[in-house]
Amino acid sequence: MDNLLPLFPLQLVVFPGEDLNLHIFEPRYRQLIQESDAEGFTFGIPAYIGGKLMTVGTEVKLLSIEKLYPNGEMDVKTRGVGLFSIKEFFRTAPNKLYAAADIGRLPHDTAGDVVANTHILELVEELFSLMKIDKNLPSGPNDFVTYDLAHHVGFSLEQEYQFLCVTDERSRQEFMRVHLEKLIPVVKEMENLRKRAEMNGHFKNVIPPSV
Repeated sequence: MDNLLPLFPLQLVVFPGEDLNLHIFEPRYRQLIQESDAEGFTFGIPAYIGGKLMTVGTEVKLLSIEKLYPNGEMDVKTRGVGLFSIKEFFRTAPNKLYAAADIGRLPHDTAGDVVANTHILELVEELFSLMKIDKNLPSGPNDFVTYDLAHHVGFSLEQEYQFLCVTDERSRQEFMRVHLEKLIPVVKEMENLRKRAEMNGHFKNVIPPSV
């Protein structure tokens, strides 16, 4: 089976291009990492959501084993390199402890629209300002793809997975824009509620309407 990919399911979504640091402690995944390091193969991280293994995941490569503990546990650095879909899942790969799947690789186009990125960046800046989040953002619309922001715009885990399944950048830009334009008014209203709650019991200087 030419497209047999070792799997490391996690309760999170990894995006292509994302750097992910992991602490490895289970024997089956220690075996996977050791073999990936020795043989140079990639492996897949499909999301595990609501007790179910999702069928689309991110192929990752091992960048380095940063620390090896006396008990065999490891700290490792990985990076997302592509997308795949699971055709058939195997609880264990042949003669291995870890799972694997027969997979098909998916495209993940990153050619977006600069104007759309400009608007997305403005929306994210507004969201961060409302939520008082102090985080460095891309300096301009040409400096990011939507994957780079996907963990920082208030997606639920399920929404992150839906976003992962969108394989072209312009559609992802639209997905993110619509989400932000729905989320920001909700955040504004929550901030207004907070302010009103803080004012409860205070003397209010309210100018009555001219009626």
